[in-house]
Amino acid sequence: MTVLIVDAKELLNILRLAMTELRESTKKSLDKELSSPSIPGVSVLVATPGRLLDHLQNTDPFVIKNLKCLVIDEADRILDIGFEIEMQQILRHLPKKRQTLLFSATHTPKVDELVKHSLNSNAIKLAVAEKCDEATVEGLQQGYVVCPSEKRFLMLFTFLKKNKNKKVMVFFSSCNSVKYHHELLNYIDISCMSIHGKQKQAKRTSTFFQFCQAETGILLCTDVAARGLDIPAVDWIVQYDPPDEPREYIHRVGRTARGKDGRGNALLVLRPEELGFLRYLRAAKVVLNEFEFSWAKIANIQSQLENLIDKNYYLNKSAKEAYKCYVRAYDSHSLKDIFDVNNLDLIAVSKSFGFSVPPYVDLPISHKPKVQVRSTLSGAGYRKRPKAFTIKQKPRK
Repeated sequence: MTVLIVDAKELLNILRLAMTELRESTKKSLDKELSSPSIPGVSVLVATPGRLLDHLQNTDPFVIKNLKCLVIDEADRILDIGFEIEMQQILRHLPKKRQTLLFSATHTPKVDELVKHSLNSNAIKLAVAEKCDEATVEGLQQGYVVCPSEKRFLMLFTFLKKNKNKKVMVFFSSCNSVKYHHELLNYIDISCMSIHGKQKQAKRTSTFFQFCQAETGILLCTDVAARGLDIPAVDWIVQYDPPDEPREYIHRVGRTARGKDGRGNALLVLRPEELGFLRYLRAAKVVLNEFEFSWAKIANIQSQLENLIDKNYYLNKSAKEAYKCYVRAYDSHSLKDIFDVNNLDLIAVSKSFGFSVPPYVDLPISHKPKVQVRSTLSGAGYRKRPKAFTIKQKPRK
């Protein structure tokens, strides 16, 4: 018997589907099977930590004395979301004589502690590209663009319209923001899919496989899609809302340029006030070039957007929830010196959601005037203007 511990139900369901050839599929749920006195046994069991511990403690027919192999996948993520105690309890229930495989994308003190409890002292450590000068793969062309709050959606709309024949993933900071932009973009004829935590599991899984099998397409998502999912041939990763820390940035861009000869592109959208985040990325061995594009080529649809949101009840309601969640998510950033919610110009932010007047948010933020970091919007401090909306990479200094 082999037990595979994963960090999320998304991975559990995907692995379950991937192993259908190993075992005839059944209409019974896992819980019903494990509680049945006549269960003949299983060869491979995939589980999240909480559910596995529950069965170890409370399901009498759940016999694990014949366990030969334990696999802990995404160990850093399992620990990050607070399963340290559950993992320790699981390990105490399992036979000591077993093979254990532990996989982790990052090396942290918590992972080291789990290694001490789960592996033997003579365990073999395998590191992939441990001595690389950069934290991301060679085939990844990555950069950032500086965009004021009020122009963010206009830039995203133009970018997606330009790359509608590519395979693109766009990351947002909240489920409601994904939901709103999915509804809005499809309404204005930018076809896209979405994955976020408020969807039912079956919907998330079916969308995942639909996007995997597509040659082109746009997937809007939260960080639920940032780890552990192998999606082939993604051309662009767009971080529309910046990540909370460099490690999240690395996980997001890891959805492209996969495999030995993988190639891909990544674009990080930053407000002028957020440029300090680049220091944290450099400290994590992530070096970004500044991408340049022509502001003159950005679609000027702001008045049409505001008119649509004003007159469409359902989009208006969705936009309000997305706007509020964006502000609250911004307030929850751990890097307060970079992502300071009190420095947000809410009037400018609300324009990117289609409002001329900001909806009320129950946070102590005033409508501050925009900080003028760069000279003018038309030039925005960029050195060149390419003739069309094509992103060009500046040489490293």
